[in-house]
Amino acid sequence: MASSNRVALVTGANKGIGFAITRDLCQKFSGDVVLTARNQALGQAAVQQLQAEGLSPRFHQLDVDDLQSIRAIRDFLLKEYGGLAVLVNNAGIAQQGTDPTHVHIQAEAAMKTNFFGTRAICTELLPLIKPQGRVVNVSSMLSLRALKNCSSELQQKFRSDTITEEELVGLMNKFVEDTKKGVHEKEGWPNSAYGVSKIGVTVLSRIHARKLSEQRKGDKILLNACCPGWVRTDMAGPKAPKSPEEGAETPVYLALLPPNAEGPHGQFVREKQVEQW
Repeated sequence: MASSNRVALVTGANKGIGFAITRDLCQKFSGDVVLTARNQALGQAAVQQLQAEGLSPRFHQLDVDDLQSIRAIRDFLLKEYGGLAVLVNNAGIAQQGTDPTHVHIQAEAAMKTNFFGTRAICTELLPLIKPQGRVVNVSSMLSLRALKNCSSELQQKFRSDTITEEELVGLMNKFVEDTKKGVHEKEGWPNSAYGVSKIGVTVLSRIHARKLSEQRKGDKILLNACCPGWVRTDMAGPKAPKSPEEGAETPVYLALLPPNAEGPHGQFVREKQVEQW
């Protein structure tokens, strides 16, 4: 039996920014919060840590690289809640070091999780988003930096207001293929596999927001990409200036935009401000 409760879901939530976002939502969101992690034991340990702080998240296993795992959580959300109020796509990976000889290996891994994993979640879970729902895709300022390092032809494509999801997927696949052939720089790509994968996340957010405005206009769903900033996590290292709690601020702000908010929607947001894409 579906509960009347609202539910928020955070991907990649057992540590770092995802964990801080989950903690914040447990305190501020009126409804249940589902902490997800690829690894069951790490996810349950994270839940216990929040329980020790007097919070009560639920746990569900979720590997964004595994379609069966995504569909299992989709079925769980439908059965338990009849849908989803807030989705925060935080799961992602960063390459350690920038060894240019292995850029194709990094490109494949970063693209698989950061872009295709996020896209698979959106494909399965966006149809579950209830009216006035909020969707937050955690991107990065490095997507903007990578965009500026693309050829003007690629920049034009990535900034286009009419680019389709299929065209974007084609470009993301082309980047991986070009790195394998060692021609990505000649083809106008920057040298950052992570940056390009996050261009994909930001542009995908723009496309999905456009689709929501066309197909579910009256539902007042707001979907945005954001940059949490450079945050001290396992991924970004100890030198970063922000704590995970500070990194969670903008994603949580977007997740909790008031029901009557008109925007932001389809934007790239940093420090709670819309950045020019």
